[in-house]
Amino acid sequence: MTAIKPGDILKERYQIRRFISRGGMGSIYLADDLRLEGRTCAIKEVRLDPQLPPETTHQTREQFQREANVLARLDHPNLPKVSDIFSEGQSDFLVMDYVPGKDLRTLMIEARQRKEFLSERDVLSWARQISEALIFLHSQEPPILHRDIKPSNLKLTPSNVVKLVDFGLVKIMAPDDATITIVQGRGTALYTPLEQYGGDTGHTDARSDIYALGATLYHLLTNTPPMEARERFLNPHKVVQMREINPDISPRTERAVEWALSLHPDHRPESMIRFRDALLGNWNPEHRPRAAMPAPSFSDVISSARERSLIWISAALLIFSLIATLNH
Repeated sequence: MTAIKPGDILKERYQIRRFISRGGMGSIYLADDLRLEGRTCAIKEVRLDPQLPPETTHQTREQFQREANVLARLDHPNLPKVSDIFSEGQSDFLVMDYVPGKDLRTLMIEARQRKEFLSERDVLSWARQISEALIFLHSQEPPILHRDIKPSNLKLTPSNVVKLVDFGLVKIMAPDDATITIVQGRGTALYTPLEQYGGDTGHTDARSDIYALGATLYHLLTNTPPMEARERFLNPHKVVQMREINPDISPRTERAVEWALSLHPDHRPESMIRFRDALLGNWNPEHRPRAAMPAPSFSDVISSARERSLIWISAALLIFSLIATLNH
């Protein structure tokens, strides 16, 4: 199949309006649905390697159909709806709802240009919505992992709804822990946990998405890219704490994100529900939009590394003072 151009019609139904973006495994286009007047959609093209043996190509396409059918059954307000799947030439296609608005990476860049940080309240509001989408995906039977959570894959609609887009690296967890992937890939390095560097040979589960969300929140709240997991493993002393960059971040938020960014999966929250609760507790940014940020509790305060250090130093000085007094 030749390169797709504006005006091309796919499946005698979808007329390409313009190119949207390109990823490692394909491209996304904006198209008009000629059967439903006024409906626009996003079409993700997944190009197959023309050098693959015919049998492998056939198996890959069958797998794509199975996995895309799973995605088509999903219905959640923070996920775009998959409405069609088809193949033409050497490409497979996913047709999804077109999500208007800016992605969170663009909003972060705009804030940086204004020499500002994104509001913690806004970021936590987005995080709550993303968490709900991931809880929904992880609760499917079998569980569905996104594996490519990052600011550019999160779009904020004009009605302030965040949508988790681009299912390019979605993985369906089989009951026997074998895994099937629609499009093989490793995600984006800045947001990828160590266990995902092996592609489909590495064992990933819900905690891998938790790591990626934690890295995304670190980036959004600090305007600073998180260190890659491999670099953190080799140079842990180079890790910069979030509140060193943005002191307005609450201790609770910093603590929850650091937990999600633990290098070993066993040291992260075991579920997205646990991470959401650690990040937000029972505070809902949408339901109380004008209230002040919740004051950190005593446990939040002492969870911060700085505060812990001060407490230990104070305790040591107190003990030393008591010993000195008794000796006299």
